Amino acid sequence: MFQLDEDFLISLGLGAMPREEKEAFIEYVLEQLQLRVGTELSRGMSDAKLEQFEKLVEAKDQAGATAWLQQNCPNYKQVVQQELETIKEEILAGRERLLAPDEEA
Repeated sequence: MFQLDEDFLISLGLGAMPREEKEAFIEYVLEQLQLRVGTELSRGMSDAKLEQFEKLVEAKDQAGATAWLQQNCPNYKQVVQQELETIKEEILAGRERLLAPDEEA
């Protein structure tokens, strides 16, 4: 589907970031993606359904969570792709600021 790795950053023109910043930024992007996808998929979902999914995630049952998504949210891959594209656009819009050296106060 997609990889959030150094190649992802390079594709966005962020290959020059220091390694520590790359790792932290990739982690941030992943957190944002999970939050946004979760928010979008949970719209209109019953509390019982949300609880079922949360239990799978908390148990780190990746296969079970994926199967649950396929059954209960058949459009989840499109939602992930759509949210990832939005994040990419936001990154591209702020790329110069991300690459600017920190200014000491």
